[in-house]
Amino acid sequence: MGSQENEECLPPPPPIVPSDVEPVKIEQELVKKKGPTRVPMARRGLGSKGSRLPLLTNHFKVNVSNTDGYFFQYSVALFYEDGRPVEGKGSGRKILDRVQETYNSELNGKDLAYDGEKTLFTIGSLAQNKLEFTVVLDDVTSSRNNGNRSPEANGSPNDADRKRVRKSFRSKTYKVEISFASKIPLQAIANALRGNETENYQEAIRVLDIILRQHAAKQGCLLVRQNFFHNDVNNFTDVGGGVLGVRGLHSSFRTTQSGLSLNIDVSTTMIVRPGPVVDFLIANQNARDPFTLDWAKSKRTLKNLRIKTRPTNQEYKITGLSDLPCREQMFTLKKKGGGEDESEEITVYDYFVNRRNITLQYSADLPCINVGKPKRPTYVPIELCELVSLQRYTKALSTLQRSSLVEKSRQKPQERMKVLSDALRTSNYGSEPMLRDCGISITSGFTQVDGRVLQAPRLKFGNGEDFNPRNGRWNFNNKKIVQPAKITKWAVVNFSARCDVQGLVRDLIKCGRMKGIQVEPPFDVCEEQNTFRRSPPVVRVEKMFEIIQSKLPEPPLFLLCLLPERKNSELYGPWKKKNLAEFGIITQCIAPSRVNDQYLTNVLLKINAKLGGMNSLLGVEHSPSIPIVSKAPTLILGMDVSHGSPGQSDIPSIAAVVSSRQWPLISKYRACVRTQGSKVEMIDNLFKPVPDKKEDEGIIRELLIDFYTSSGNRKPDNIIIFRDGVSESQFNQVLNIELSQIIEACKFLDDTWNPKFTVIVAQKNHHTKFFQPGAPDNVPAGTVVDNKICHPRNYDFYMCAHAGMIGTSRPTHYHVLLDEIGFSPDDLQELVHSLSYVYQRSTTAISVVAPICYAHLAASQVGQFMKFEDRSETASVPGANGSPVPQLPKLRENVCNSMFFV
Repeated sequence: MGSQENEECLPPPPPIVPSDVEPVKIEQELVKKKGPTRVPMARRGLGSKGSRLPLLTNHFKVNVSNTDGYFFQYSVALFYEDGRPVEGKGSGRKILDRVQETYNSELNGKDLAYDGEKTLFTIGSLAQNKLEFTVVLDDVTSSRNNGNRSPEANGSPNDADRKRVRKSFRSKTYKVEISFASKIPLQAIANALRGNETENYQEAIRVLDIILRQHAAKQGCLLVRQNFFHNDVNNFTDVGGGVLGVRGLHSSFRTTQSGLSLNIDVSTTMIVRPGPVVDFLIANQNARDPFTLDWAKSKRTLKNLRIKTRPTNQEYKITGLSDLPCREQMFTLKKKGGGEDESEEITVYDYFVNRRNITLQYSADLPCINVGKPKRPTYVPIELCELVSLQRYTKALSTLQRSSLVEKSRQKPQERMKVLSDALRTSNYGSEPMLRDCGISITSGFTQVDGRVLQAPRLKFGNGEDFNPRNGRWNFNNKKIVQPAKITKWAVVNFSARCDVQGLVRDLIKCGRMKGIQVEPPFDVCEEQNTFRRSPPVVRVEKMFEIIQSKLPEPPLFLLCLLPERKNSELYGPWKKKNLAEFGIITQCIAPSRVNDQYLTNVLLKINAKLGGMNSLLGVEHSPSIPIVSKAPTLILGMDVSHGSPGQSDIPSIAAVVSSRQWPLISKYRACVRTQGSKVEMIDNLFKPVPDKKEDEGIIRELLIDFYTSSGNRKPDNIIIFRDGVSESQFNQVLNIELSQIIEACKFLDDTWNPKFTVIVAQKNHHTKFFQPGAPDNVPAGTVVDNKICHPRNYDFYMCAHAGMIGTSRPTHYHVLLDEIGFSPDDLQELVHSLSYVYQRSTTAISVVAPICYAHLAASQVGQFMKFEDRSETASVPGANGSPVPQLPKLRENVCNSMFFV
């Protein structure tokens, strides 16, 4: 802290620890530190290759005129009158709003930027380091019925009820403590824009983002991180199952080469459909009527959702359902008699219909909604309950819901630009007093950037034919596969799919011949027996293997499996596990509906890659003439961690690492997949020394040995790591935890070996989009941007390698964290671009490098081996508190080096 600060700005002294308190020792796993902590590298320069293309982007320039001031950060503690802390979210904003209304002068008339939880910020300091306030709020939750109160008493003709209702609206008193925590100079933003990042800069940007959130909260928006959703039915779209997609706005500040910018984009979230609870449940369970609903499932779905009840329009939170139907569910109704209070037992139905004169049409035989506490329930008939709008639906969407959401939220580039311009205008950030006090003004025009379009790499096909893809696309019409595998010793397995199997086999053989793949006639077709069609998936797979073993003359090398459902077949996981982990058989699953030449070609591309063939090669790979990569043995890794769906905390996360093989190729990969603790983002099995054995059972050793044996007994001089799915706050962990483990794995194999590393993070989950001014199309395939909106210091660039055919293209944001190998900006961008053209299962350039796509595929396919959904709701979180993480079965040796995942 600078010496010019006032005494009163200093934080309070630390509390004195009593002498009888034993300090708790925090056990930390010792990480062997070798050398200084690594930080992301600085940019080395800009690329220059490619044809120029002026573009617009959805970043809006922000002018900051006040850089002398300070944000003061305060901790906020909220208590009830009896000293209990206020738990849960939601009430904080109302309480702080009341503090600001009631104690404006004590707060020096200052505006507060509150994060909704435990922190608030002001511009300049408050009067004292610690302030305490008491406020009174008409507490919404206190209007819930207590156990012995008659539900929904409002409007009752009963005097005693009326008196009880007056009591129920009693206000609640809250105590608010605001304590100084730190101060953040606005100058930190100006420093960051010059490339001198201090630790305060992230905090200063966070404050600006919190001001945006608060601005949206005051307008009644649903807030999801930096995304804001208005309660406007024009922005709602039904995706089925009682779920609505809501279109909203993402808004966040970014430091860029050309100054501070506001990144605004369209975003989407899911909410439960507002309106009658019964209508939502019927849609959610695809039921015919309320009498066929699964009430155990309904109870899980409804828990913690907010409802309004008729006729009083009061709001409550659902805590559960009654055990008995409305006409049988009793409760104790207190009534005033002679001298002492008396009470009577009455059914909920009888109370509402006969005492309250409310007509109930269908609730009599349905459970009631409980809005009370578990031990003091308060029941309301279900037909009087309506779900409040803007409540997030956080469960995993079905395949149909997901495709419907994607389809309905697509926007062409020009349409998106108009929506964003309108949104910036209507959000009216200019009226936000705290932004004004920071001297912040936002321009209304899209930022202009200089794009470049890289030339597509030349591809090699069979018969020595070369081809230049146009706008990231090509096909196999009249072309042969460059390295065909032979499909021999194979059979067809049919799990009751309706199709002409013989015709399918005939067409597959014919299509293979045209593409240069020799497909021998299959051993046989194994049809599922009708008696097992309704058995559990694992049983169906077991029985099918009994048929295979009895019908086939020898173990097959390949099985073509026909499934009855196109998506999410329950047979898929058990079938893949049986083939790959138990028998070591390559398999391709299809659900044949519309079979034509294009469909069969796509199937053959996948089969050929799985069996060790290559569909197409890069010209520079064949020659070989890729800068640096072709000159010295180079290993390329793709790393990703996939987590269970939202709300599934008891599912292990799955880490997948794919590695290139057969150098100097960069089109062939193999995968290693492991489970780890639930929701753990850093891969923790890269280096795994076994105590007492002097062995390493980690992922990297397995991949290094495969590279060595498949590349003519050469160790890689260079290792290029592509890491997916990490945010900027985790970059240092990638460099200091994951990379350190990889280096240790190398040293464990050979202590004298010092390969050079390049580490690149790929991000798709961001909100930057590019537009061609005055043109309706997406940016062309191969578009790269490394200026103006990129980081002021760090080495990053955006690339759109693919041709966006629908909606608005989302570029991949590549961050180069480390480059010991020493690529020029052009060579590195060309390599990334080329790696988008080696994806063996498609005839288009893909939006992110192939190794990362393969890591996704491997994680999702091997993850299907274990049907985690069967775990009980009380199961412990894998990896938490030392609980064991279920391990994946090992793949058989004859398939583990294959591209089984394509």
